[in-house]
Amino acid sequence: MTANVYEFDAKSLDGKDINLGQYKGDVLLIVNTASQCGFTPQYAGLEDLHKKFAEKGLRVLGFPCNQFGAQEPGAAPEIGSFCQKNYGVDFQMFDKVEVNGKDAHPLYKYLTSSAPGVLGTENIKWNFTKFLVDRQGKVFKRYAPNVEPKDMSKDIEQLLKG
Repeated sequence: MTANVYEFDAKSLDGKDINLGQYKGDVLLIVNTASQCGFTPQYAGLEDLHKKFAEKGLRVLGFPCNQFGAQEPGAAPEIGSFCQKNYGVDFQMFDKVEVNGKDAHPLYKYLTSSAPGVLGTENIKWNFTKFLVDRQGKVFKRYAPNVEPKDMSKDIEQLLKG
């Protein structure tokens, strides 16, 4: 059984391997994203959280996913360009992943089993499901897609103090 998120690796949008162990001691907000979703404007709120709390140890990690209504059809360069141009995204974005099913990224298998959703289901329901991870790499809370990033500030501040 995996102990925490630091045991995983993922590819960045520019193709580099990133070991999540580099975030050891930080509070993480891990989000599955999409460029053509009704919740896409949340990129702005995620970037606001990133700017507001980065110095205190918050890291926002975005994982594009095309499993919900094919709302992330682009390749890595288009995704990166879209996020930067439209929302000024400066936080770490990763290469497109699957978050559900047999081909789900191992990180997402860990996140969903650690923090099941409504009625205990592990599947991600839609884009912009968010996982807040404490400084020990354990999932603190799962948030539904309709939860605005700013509405997580109190929980983030609590973890940053802890």
